[in-house]
Amino acid sequence: MSRHDDTDLGLVDEARESALAAEDLDPADYALLNSIHAYYDESDPVPDGLVERIQFELTLDALHAEAATLTQLELSGSGVRSTSTEAVRTITFTSESVTTMVTITPQPDDTVRVDGWAAPGAGLLVEVLLTDDTHRTRADEDGRFVFEQLPSGLAKFALHTVDAEGSDHTVVSPTIEL
Repeated sequence: MSRHDDTDLGLVDEARESALAAEDLDPADYALLNSIHAYYDESDPVPDGLVERIQFELTLDALHAEAATLTQLELSGSGVRSTSTEAVRTITFTSESVTTMVTITPQPDDTVRVDGWAAPGAGLLVEVLLTDDTHRTRADEDGRFVFEQLPSGLAKFALHTVDAEGSDHTVVSPTIEL
């Protein structure tokens, strides 16, 4: 009896099933798995960027951080002395401990400039968390910070604050598209 023969009812008892499961895969098994793989690749493919977004979110789950909420999103045109209009976005995030406003301006080299303000924000460590990189800067005494030439893509902001007791605290924004 070959390993693919079933009983006369088409069923395999538990002992036989366990024995079959312990065996190495043979060419027929690989052919079946490859056909199932091809079927799902064609009929229900993984959306572009999904794996990267999941990895990005899982990395942030390791931070036990306060989550900021998106409270405002504005689009405005800029184009001083130019006939073209760029989409400049202003986004505001709020949390219990800090409010942050960022303005995202597209640059000619397909990067973006981010100008931000945090309140309270003097001296805060500010990070832009990208899918494959992190950029850091410190806010000035007025809570202002700047990131130049950031790549377009998914990003989160992490602001590292110190609470009234002197404990470090991290506030993380929702994911946005730069």
